[in-house]
Amino acid sequence: MRLRFVLSQLASGLRRNVSMTISVVLVTFISLVFVGAAALLQMQIGNMKDDWYDRVEVSVFMCPQDSAVPTCATGEVSDDQLADIEELLASEALAPYVDEVFFETKEEAYAAFQEQMPDTVWTQSLTPEQMQVSFRIKLVDPEQYQVVADELTGRPGVEDVVDQRALLEPLFLILDRATLLAVALAGVMIVTAVLLITTTIRLSAMSRRRETSIMRLVGASNLFIQLPFMLEGALAALAGAALAVGGLWLAARYLVEGWLATEFQWVQFVDTGDVLLIAPLLVAAAILLAGISSLVSLSRYTRV
Repeated sequence: MRLRFVLSQLASGLRRNVSMTISVVLVTFISLVFVGAAALLQMQIGNMKDDWYDRVEVSVFMCPQDSAVPTCATGEVSDDQLADIEELLASEALAPYVDEVFFETKEEAYAAFQEQMPDTVWTQSLTPEQMQVSFRIKLVDPEQYQVVADELTGRPGVEDVVDQRALLEPLFLILDRATLLAVALAGVMIVTAVLLITTTIRLSAMSRRRETSIMRLVGASNLFIQLPFMLEGALAALAGAALAVGGLWLAARYLVEGWLATEFQWVQFVDTGDVLLIAPLLVAAAILLAGISSLVSLSRYTRV
């Protein structure tokens, strides 16, 4: 009987506040979409860093002809200077930092350039003699780039030391800022959702003030009186969470897996499994939203 009464009160409240309930569902849905998008963006950044940072190399470009860099004052790098750099990279001092070393000749550099930029004016005008020899160094820990760079920079025959991570940092910066934007928008929408749920509960409580008074007179407990209102907010929030999870799953399935992953096969994208991984967090966030809203409103608007 008690359960049936609570369910009847819940159904009555939902019928009386259909428009507000739909508003709560939609606002919660949008809020949790932003929360989920921020979480997925962070997972994407983590995947890309784990994958790409293991592949990046330090490129040591040796002096070409007619370089204005002070370390190239003697002209093009000599065989002795190349031997010194090779010896340094194979030394015990750099052994904890250097994983592998690849030497690229002028001819190999020219072939790689032609492959990367075919049918351009530059490839037609350049010759192998104009290219630079270089060392490509795979590090044990890419974060230790500066140790290797400090050892190589300024040595005779070395024109420049380039960390390929520097090419990736702007991309990660953009993704981090997009995450912050999503979090900020989610915060605004969550506050809106709390206010809407609070308003919905308040309107529902005011419309049933007479029933609440009777229940108080017959000795009903606070939990029994407040439970239908709490369930209204919880159901609306959970419906919004379900829509958010469904929307993110569809986006991951058809936008990411169905399009991006096929167009950019060298990138490890988040997928539907990641959406399912964060789904419990979104449901927990919806329950938390409903709980906060209930605490804010019920203690005040169910008094008689």
